[in-house]
Amino acid sequence: MPLTPAIEEPQIHESAQGPRVTPAASRTAQTPRPVPGPRPAAVPRPGRPGPVRPAPPAQRAAQATPGPVPAAPTAPSVSAAVPQVQLIPASAEGALDAAEEAVDLLLDTGRAPGDILVITTGDPHPWAAHELSFGEASYWAQHDAKDDIFYADASHVQRAAGRPVVVFAANGGPAGAIAAALPVALTRAGALLIVCGDVQQINSVLGAGV
Repeated sequence: MPLTPAIEEPQIHESAQGPRVTPAASRTAQTPRPVPGPRPAAVPRPGRPGPVRPAPPAQRAAQATPGPVPAAPTAPSVSAAVPQVQLIPASAEGALDAAEEAVDLLLDTGRAPGDILVITTGDPHPWAAHELSFGEASYWAQHDAKDDIFYADASHVQRAAGRPVVVFAANGGPAGAIAAALPVALTRAGALLIVCGDVQQINSVLGAGV
């Protein structure tokens, strides 16, 4: 029986082979890629400065280089214990009216009634005469309350307590009343002494510099 020659299987060269397929069992599962989320703030790379956000105004002020410190205000040359003195020319007959006008102006400009003491050298103010008719205890109780204008005679100036503003009416009176009471009135005025009277007479008591 004739032998059939063996049929050689065609050889597949390596160069002609297609891509090798790795069996499914031996495949390595790929790591899933992360899902992109919100982009974080830029992180500066090593060696490179990142973006610098401007500081808030308050922080910028704190970080600013301190400049020269302004000097404290200079204290006034006149002692605060010395009140200002204002002179309103008036005759003895018109001094009380001038004092009343000065009081009205003080109230209109914001002075509290309890800040004002009015002293007369001649006839007492009608309010003082009225209140004294009820007795001195009631009269001086209103002085101590310090909630309203107080009117006092020059003879009472030593007893009267100080107030921010003293209005002095040189409206006559006994000889020497002005010279005796005016220097005391000056010590009772905390901030301002207003004197209503004869200019020459007032200057002779307080000095020509008033």
